[in-house]
Amino acid sequence: MSLIIREAKIIDSASLFHNQIVDLHIAEGKIAKIGTHLPNFENIKEIRLDNLHLSEGWFDSSVSLGEPGFEERETIANGLEIAAKSGFTAIALQPNSHPIIDNQSQVHFVKNKANNAATELFPIGALTKGSEGKDLAELFDMKNSGAIAFGDYNKNMDNANLLKIGLQYVQDFDGLVIAYSQDTNIKGNGVANEGVVSTRLGLKGIPTLAEELQIARNLFLLEYTGGKLHIPTLSSAKSVQLIKEAKAKGLKVTSSVAVHHLVMTDEKLDGFDTRFKVSPPLRAEEDRKALIAGILDNTIDMITSDHNPMDIEHKKMEFDGAKNGTIGLESAFGALLSVLPLETVIEKLTAGRKTFNINSNTISEGKNAGFTLFNPDGNWTFTKESILSKSKNSAFLGMEMKGKVYGIYNQGKLVL
Repeated sequence: MSLIIREAKIIDSASLFHNQIVDLHIAEGKIAKIGTHLPNFENIKEIRLDNLHLSEGWFDSSVSLGEPGFEERETIANGLEIAAKSGFTAIALQPNSHPIIDNQSQVHFVKNKANNAATELFPIGALTKGSEGKDLAELFDMKNSGAIAFGDYNKNMDNANLLKIGLQYVQDFDGLVIAYSQDTNIKGNGVANEGVVSTRLGLKGIPTLAEELQIARNLFLLEYTGGKLHIPTLSSAKSVQLIKEAKAKGLKVTSSVAVHHLVMTDEKLDGFDTRFKVSPPLRAEEDRKALIAGILDNTIDMITSDHNPMDIEHKKMEFDGAKNGTIGLESAFGALLSVLPLETVIEKLTAGRKTFNINSNTISEGKNAGFTLFNPDGNWTFTKESILSKSKNSAFLGMEMKGKVYGIYNQGKLVL
């Protein structure tokens, strides 16, 4: 597909055209020319959009889609279409399907399902067989089949020795381990952040200690073994401090935070609405502010939607019994612009490419064309009509949003 994109403001600090308004000529999936008033001698398709901004394509490091096994929650095809319309040119797929993605045939299956989609799918392989935390999965085989990292989604590795062995083993092929950190014994039967809100509502609490203790342990293991470790979805102020100290030591550790932890607190639980039941739980305002600060000083490397569709049967029930998770692809950009500057949002939605060793697409002539089109201005409200997912479990319903995603150009395809 050849096209000309007219009068787009480039937001890409690595590009010579950063903060400039230019035209882009796209031919055969590459950026053929960047300039002003580019001629259109061949009468090819042109794109003009209100207040158009353009950045490197966004990457989401934690997306669950359901398929295989939970297609009623979401399919890969529809999930990738949603990701494209939400501005993401690539996603990392969590292994929490049925069966769990813990072998090369499952990696091949999900990759084949994503063929010909505009948004690229990069599978995360389970770290342990069946994500049960007992034996390491077929890590090397999955790496050779296309897995970009290894972790058991939202499951803590209770066996410290097994995590140690995993960190040592993956170094043979430059693998990345993801360590979700929440001590299962300290969490117990907790369902909400331990604090004033959980006490007032009579909900069993999950102290921040459950997260912090495991992060500290996992960082000690990383210091012992070397290698690379990614700690996803931080939720507490102390967790941010632990990551900061580890980076100062020179440890190869990265971290992410979910959009909902940056814009919401446990005060949302007052109505016992299970849309706000997530893992880790929404924390207090001081934690939210510390997460924002961690983003701004680059202690936290990336932001994820932590998109996790859940069917109504597992959400529309009493709070204690409901499943954790919220969808977040559709609302990510609009929610983030309400709390962070535009260039920070773009940086943190693209920085994960480096951690997960995925090619970057700088906005430069001769480079592959893989970018996101958006308008950072304008206010609107996220409603049920804004949800494109099969599942409707969004914690962002009714929230005031800023900015609009137009779509993406990637893999030679334009999605608007």
